[in-house]
Amino acid sequence: MDLLDLHRGRLSWRRLRILIEGLPPHSRTMTAMRNDTPAEELAKQAEGGEPEKARWSQLEQLVAVVADRVARLEWVLLCVNIDKKSKRPDPPEPIRRPGASPRKAKPKLNENSANRLFQLIQGGAE
Repeated sequence: MDLLDLHRGRLSWRRLRILIEGLPPHSRTMTAMRNDTPAEELAKQAEGGEPEKARWSQLEQLVAVVADRVARLEWVLLCVNIDKKSKRPDPPEPIRRPGASPRKAKPKLNENSANRLFQLIQGGAE
């Protein structure tokens, strides 16, 4: 396929788009497109949460799941065998998948928030 055919009129823009969309996920073109995806688009894709529609192959998705589960098992093993008074390690972060942004850290409960929560539970909404 010669890209000059686009200029010569032998290749349409539609056909070029179809050819690009049909490239394997690990191709340089698809990798460049994936790496240039803006944060807003990643957030939008993450809301939909359909990794099966992402640009990874099913094999890559399965390998990522296996890697995540092995990391989780390693973390559980560490937690079980750690001294009870020691600080437990943080759980592992899953491998980032296309179309999903990293998980946001859960907000920690500070003293002011804890006091406010306690007042609300006790029926003292001010």
